[in-house]
Amino acid sequence: MTLDPGEANASREVAGTADHRVQVRRAALASTVGTTIEWYDYFLYGTASALVFPHVFFPNASHYVGTLESFATYFVGFAARPIGAAIFGHWGDRIGRKVTLIVTLLLMGSSTTLIGVLPGAASWGVLAPILLILLRIVQGVAVGGEWSGSVLLSMEWGDQKRRGLMGSWPQLGVASGLILGTGLLTLLSTTTGDAAFTSWGWRVPFLFSLVLVAIGLYIRLKILETPMFAKLLLEKAVKKAPVLEVIRNHPKEILLSALVRMSEQMPFYVVTAFVLSYLTDKDHGYGNNFVLIGTLIAAAVEFCLLPYFGHLSDSVGRKKIYMTGAALMGVWGFVYFALLDSGITWLVFLAVCLGLIPHAMQYGPQASLIAESFPTSLRYGGAGLGYQLASVVAGGPAALVATWLIHQFGTGYAVSVYIAISAVITLAALAALKDYSRSDIEDEATYARSPRARA
Repeated sequence: MTLDPGEANASREVAGTADHRVQVRRAALASTVGTTIEWYDYFLYGTASALVFPHVFFPNASHYVGTLESFATYFVGFAARPIGAAIFGHWGDRIGRKVTLIVTLLLMGSSTTLIGVLPGAASWGVLAPILLILLRIVQGVAVGGEWSGSVLLSMEWGDQKRRGLMGSWPQLGVASGLILGTGLLTLLSTTTGDAAFTSWGWRVPFLFSLVLVAIGLYIRLKILETPMFAKLLLEKAVKKAPVLEVIRNHPKEILLSALVRMSEQMPFYVVTAFVLSYLTDKDHGYGNNFVLIGTLIAAAVEFCLLPYFGHLSDSVGRKKIYMTGAALMGVWGFVYFALLDSGITWLVFLAVCLGLIPHAMQYGPQASLIAESFPTSLRYGGAGLGYQLASVVAGGPAALVATWLIHQFGTGYAVSVYIAISAVITLAALAALKDYSRSDIEDEATYARSPRARA
């Protein structure tokens, strides 16, 4: 399937018209709704892996081993994300953003629904966790191809002086997906009771993914291809092997894009996945609903802050906002675990509710910061690879490493040090990454390198 030249012409012709403003709104809505669905599906797995999957798919292991095994299947999804970024990055830069995003949406929805009907180890034995892992890989591949396309759909349609704000709309999908997923699990956990929730209640939110996918598909079919990609198509400037070319010509930008995510992505999965297990263990003894409701509030706080920090980056600059957030995250890790381990219930709850504020300072401007680092012809693949490679070293192992650190050192401050190290890495990478927030990213000459730089 390729982009219809007629649609490409239509996309270019609406520039500056009332129809253009309609398409900008549709693109922002389609990006936000699409990423909400993708992350809803993805976060469901994370929450379930902390609270349910050890009992359903690894029932014969101890709490510690079962948690490790469950988080290991969680990590598999992260390892698959760069593969999805490469596969869909190729097609996103070859046939367009719109078509590719429809495929990723269908792929994610089908895999999540199948997880919802997958029998546990009590019925299917070892086959159950094997199939769980395979479906998690499909989830990872789908979300690996989703992020950069959604960001580009919004950012390439919008006002180029407001790319930070436009790029932040798809980022809302993380907060809203977390709100939806955690909210439904909280509702089911509250209304069904622990036994029924572990038996069948957790499956309902996974099956609900079918409804969300239908809504997202309807919205995405209504939009046109972005004007920037349409221009490439009409000028016959589409690359034959965009992913290979971006790896060859922009390896520095890919690597730095991954490293700037260390202090954003790794702490995020500590807060939203690991802490669910940490606070409900026998040493802390808090109930599932206590942590789920706190996480729900944290996601709502982030939902309000993301567009603000994206907008602020348009006037102040991406790197300044991002560096401030990274530095705060390095300090926040120590405050966070001091509150969690205080033994004072309201302080613990406060920490859970405020846990994502330093993350929002980074995640708001992050989409535009990374996407702007690559030319239009290579942007889907380049931004996707940079963003998703962080999953292998930051987000994926976060819950596993945090679980191991607590087991080895017996204190939450071990995880605080882990977070602080990630902040140092991010700050160093940010210092080396060029800021394109004031540049014309539609002009390929913006990314031309001098002979000395190429050498």
